[in-house]
Amino acid sequence: MSLIFEKVGKRYPDGTIALTDISFEVPRGQFCVVLGRSGAGKSTLLKCVNGLAVPSEGRVSVDGVSVTPRTLAKLRPQVGMIHQSFNLVPRASVATNVIAGALPAVSTPRAILGLFPKALREKACALIAEVGLDEEHLTRRAAALSGGQQQRVGVARAFMLDPPYVLADEPVASLDPQTSIDILALLEREAKERGAAVLCSLHQIDLAMRFADRIVALRDGRLVFDGPPDALADGRIRHIYGSPRLETSISRQAVGA
Repeated sequence: MSLIFEKVGKRYPDGTIALTDISFEVPRGQFCVVLGRSGAGKSTLLKCVNGLAVPSEGRVSVDGVSVTPRTLAKLRPQVGMIHQSFNLVPRASVATNVIAGALPAVSTPRAILGLFPKALREKACALIAEVGLDEEHLTRRAAALSGGQQQRVGVARAFMLDPPYVLADEPVASLDPQTSIDILALLEREAKERGAAVLCSLHQIDLAMRFADRIVALRDGRLVFDGPPDALADGRIRHIYGSPRLETSISRQAVGA
């Protein structure tokens, strides 16, 4: 059971080539980090999994089911998503934002009326506690939370249906170094407890080295590295980012220098 990219390519209508001949497999239980400079194709790669981008060539499959417009409804409960900008409803409560992660499993009329089953409401409360938020946060508006707290809500929402795969698109890009470590540690723990795979795009090399079981790196839409963190030597990093100066800048940002 795995998430598979098979010769995936993506060309946008304006002619921009975002991905070229991408092939790799992410098994359940693996924390796979996607590295690459801005514009390398990281976000497009993740969007090809949740249907926000449709490959121009090749195939993406989740446990043997190809990701297509016809299969999205079936696959959505299988793939959780954590966003860079949190993507919460600012005026809604923490509890409401978390339980929204169960929308793929609830009929539209019931969702509109907020008629979620008791089991899902209890699951949302339990997850809020698991990610380190107190009971008092249940009714607080998301907009009143710090960035780190908002991303904890995002992590809880992603696991509402216990998906076997979780996508995280630059989930700590707007957070300070210590909060970034805390959030990635939380994501790692929640995924391991459920045996879920994580496909996480990052720009901080140090964080990738710390949390990844495996690193996949893109440059100009092409896969240029696929291996364990300890195989990512300086020469490979320069090849991924194209500039020793850029490499140093990213590493310093990762440790808060």
